[in-house]
Amino acid sequence: MKATGIVRRIDELGRIVIPKEIRRTLRIRETDPMEIFTDKEGEIVLKKYSPLGGLAECAKTYAESLARTTGNIVCISDREQIIAASGTSRRELVEKPVSQKLEQVMQDRETVLADSTQRQYVTISDSFSDEFQSQVISPIISHGDVLGAVIMLSKNEKVKFSEPEKNLTMVAADFLGHHMES
Repeated sequence: MKATGIVRRIDELGRIVIPKEIRRTLRIRETDPMEIFTDKEGEIVLKKYSPLGGLAECAKTYAESLARTTGNIVCISDREQIIAASGTSRRELVEKPVSQKLEQVMQDRETVLADSTQRQYVTISDSFSDEFQSQVISPIISHGDVLGAVIMLSKNEKVKFSEPEKNLTMVAADFLGHHMES
């Protein structure tokens, strides 16, 4: 853990304010749910709650199956980071924060089908050198809330995704969204 040097007091209702600088750096918004952890030394750790976090194993298995079937790279993200990836770049992608542009695509609830030469092409993560040529991004929606996205990628410049890949990512996103509802 890294000390920030910031000290806050707990108010009479047991609340503590997370400083604006930290909220901005960690991209914590006003309505974001936070998960609370404690340890044996009495430390309290706050972590942004990800409903898909509990689905990580299922998401990983689905990503691996989809990647094996299509021969492409498949990622599953929550609204903050890539939680599962399969294919040639999986180690570089897992736990990378999603880009603001990808976050916006999720919020818009639209499936994006693009190649790297098109204006609607989306950088997946700002902390990863993006060398992908083609992509499909489908938001995962559960109970009307956007939880993340299923992303299919290709590094091969000869591969141009079309309706079949778009449909596969939409089915995967729909499956994961319904899985969260049960």
